[in-house]
Amino acid sequence: MLKAHNSSAIVAVGDLDRARRFYGETLGLQQTGGGDDQPLTFSTGDTALVVYPSEFAGTNRANAVVWGVGGDLGSIVADLRGKGVAVERYEMDGADFVDGIHWFGDFGAAWFRDPDGNILHLNSGD
Repeated sequence: MLKAHNSSAIVAVGDLDRARRFYGETLGLQQTGGGDDQPLTFSTGDTALVVYPSEFAGTNRANAVVWGVGGDLGSIVADLRGKGVAVERYEMDGADFVDGIHWFGDFGAAWFRDPDGNILHLNSGD
């Protein structure tokens, strides 16, 4: 039914201007649509990320968006930390936490939050 149709991530935010700066400048995504009081659309790989205003922004306690970044994980995490983005540290069995990345053998994962508290996830998958 849906397998032939594209999907995109959608994230609720409290302030569109603040979100535009974070997703556009801090994360380096290109805004492709929206503005003023309209939802923002950002290009991310072959997909889109939609950011819209909501009074419920940041209330999700699970991953809102995930990016598989392959071997770029370490450099991306270092760049984000250099821009003042705090990475999350979770206690997980079998994980080693090194330079902001949780390592499970050869698989790495990092989590951080946007200004509204939405949980964003990076991993070494493709």
